[in-house]
Amino acid sequence: MDNKENTPDISAFLASAIHDMKNSISVLMRFLDDNITKLEPEAQHEAAPMLYEVQRVNDNLLQMLAIYKVGNQFYPFDLTENSIGEFVREVAEQNKSLLSYLNIKLDIDCDEDLYWYFDHELVVGVIAHALNNASHYTKDKLRLVAKEEGGELVIRVEDNGRGYPGQVLDAGDAVNKGVDFASGSTGLGLYFSSMVAKLHQNRDKIGSMQLENGGTYGGGCFILRLP
Repeated sequence: MDNKENTPDISAFLASAIHDMKNSISVLMRFLDDNITKLEPEAQHEAAPMLYEVQRVNDNLLQMLAIYKVGNQFYPFDLTENSIGEFVREVAEQNKSLLSYLNIKLDIDCDEDLYWYFDHELVVGVIAHALNNASHYTKDKLRLVAKEEGGELVIRVEDNGRGYPGQVLDAGDAVNKGVDFASGSTGLGLYFSSMVAKLHQNRDKIGSMQLENGGTYGGGCFILRLP
């Protein structure tokens, strides 16, 4: 008689727990967003880092759920035609409160007449996270660009901070470097963004993600390319 118990699927338990945590974090995020507006301007600026951290945790939970679903081949990849103008405005609106509290100006440069096929929810997640991350490192300006270049949709998030350190400029190395306990970085955001990019394919072209320094403001640049 085999007394060995069946090993439970721990990943399914984790996915369920992550989903519950995400729901709780979403409630907290809405509460903070609604109530920070009731504070004096100086207090709003001091409370903004709390909203940033809550949004960052929410982003991470959403990314983990998406990675789990893609890895288990039941993510409902939804390739639809999107208005780039509407897409950019939607992402900007998601980050409007945080940027306002931090006194960060967001400049937008996009082709209003451009339409592109991609998974709306995944790409919104990538760019919203990139803006949220850039808000932590910029001085006072961000730039969101979305245009067609060489037959690809190129979306850029640029800041006027000090730029990415040398060890993370190689996107491939950054995605695979694992956990950095000194900095607290898990590489999750880069892994998620790279995964989303590669899910988008058109004939012989595959989407890509890269990091660089420079751009219009001379700081860090997050770049997503979709065929």
